[in-house]
Amino acid sequence: MKELKLEMRGISLEFPGVKALSNVDFDLTSGTIHALIGANGAGKSTLMKVLAGANAHYTGQVFVDGEPVEIRSPKNAKDLGIEIVYQEVDVALIPYLSVAENVMFDVIVNNMGKNHIVNWSKIKKTAKETLEKLNVELDVNQPVSELTLAQKQMVLIARCVVEKCRLLILDEPTAPLSNSETEELFRIVRELAKEGVAIVFISHRLNELFEICNTITVMRDGKVVKNMPITPELQTKDIVELMLGRKFDDNYIKKSVKIGEPLLEVEDLSEAEGRVKNINMTVKRGEIVAVAGLVGAGKTELCKTLFAAFKQSSGTVKLNGKTIKYKNPNEAVKRGFALVPEERRKEGVLITDPVYANISVAAMKKYTGFLSVVNKIKERKDACTMISDLGIKTPSEYQEVALLSGGNQQKVVLGKWLNSESEIYIFDEPTKGIDVGAKRDMYELIERLAAQGKGVIYASCEFQEILTIADRVYVLYDGQIVKDLNVADTDEKELLYLSTGGH
Repeated sequence: MKELKLEMRGISLEFPGVKALSNVDFDLTSGTIHALIGANGAGKSTLMKVLAGANAHYTGQVFVDGEPVEIRSPKNAKDLGIEIVYQEVDVALIPYLSVAENVMFDVIVNNMGKNHIVNWSKIKKTAKETLEKLNVELDVNQPVSELTLAQKQMVLIARCVVEKCRLLILDEPTAPLSNSETEELFRIVRELAKEGVAIVFISHRLNELFEICNTITVMRDGKVVKNMPITPELQTKDIVELMLGRKFDDNYIKKSVKIGEPLLEVEDLSEAEGRVKNINMTVKRGEIVAVAGLVGAGKTELCKTLFAAFKQSSGTVKLNGKTIKYKNPNEAVKRGFALVPEERRKEGVLITDPVYANISVAAMKKYTGFLSVVNKIKERKDACTMISDLGIKTPSEYQEVALLSGGNQQKVVLGKWLNSESEIYIFDEPTKGIDVGAKRDMYELIERLAAQGKGVIYASCEFQEILTIADRVYVLYDGQIVKDLNVADTDEKELLYLSTGGH
């Protein structure tokens, strides 16, 4: 493969009311695994979208192998051998098509020329050979909708490899992966780097950068603040302080909150397709109850079953001591349930709508009067109050949610439920894809809910987070609760042991 030398010079980019990038320089060469990090809203993904052709209105210059190039569309990027795997893998895949069709999608769409007859045997053969090259075992005839998140990610990487990519950008690639799946991804990344592919690795899991990357660029407020090699002397704390621009104490001390009477009592709850079985759990007022488990343990399925997004087949649910019935999310919301989902862009926000509309959407009854006319003045006033209370970084309440950073989108989701005055708040991987500063903000917001006497369910595979924020923890394995523990009486080692099926 021809060696790559990429240079970005003076890259700037603006969105309505936001200076997203300001005079950024960035360099990359073949065979390097380069970490790109920063707090939410620092400009990491925005910069990489310039390279991928998704942010066409940039100013500045890009040079490939010393020659100036224009990247104004994804096709421009692909023609240069630049490929990107976004954090939301489902957005880039066609669920009803097969693995082979998804791997070869760009070839079928862009490289057929005037030939309108598809050679399906060749398509399947090439897809299979590409996956085998990556040491990934998948049935190329299987629909992508049946794959796990990790497998979907491998399909997208295979699509990039088929296109003979010279630069591969991975945006938060490990966020949905288990430890073993992360190791498999690292193996593939190292193999691609050996073959001369340049890799950009965006992640908020800073410990991973020391394991996989050679060099690092730190961004803050749309600017590059530091480029450096990753050496044994480099400390995580040093990187965090560069990201935030201030000293940072990573020892979060949980506040003491008075725990009251049982608020939610679940007995023998099962989901219709068997994804969670015989769930027994209690959440008291002011209590933060964690659900711990590895990827695939059933945490998301439990959250969605409690919220009635998945059908409840048996069991009883009591709220404030009274048995309640609810068959869908609409009824769950009326009963006082709120769900902050793992896939916030896909399930948590109206991505193309403004911030104020997202904050009011779950509480429209407050804003509608005679003939269901919406009181726009009150709606926007409440939204502005919520934006201020939660510290949502946005130019105004009119800003499109798609233009906010991941951490601020997460705050918008929370703002929506705070505005609806719910009783039970269910958080599914709430810190996924957000930086250490935003993570601390999330802890404080969750503790504020507990202090108000709300019940909080905190589902996560990040065991250290659970030990930091929760009062009690239910360990989930294969869709069933295997242990109920007080956080003060357990540790990360025990949680991992129980999560892997230990008894």
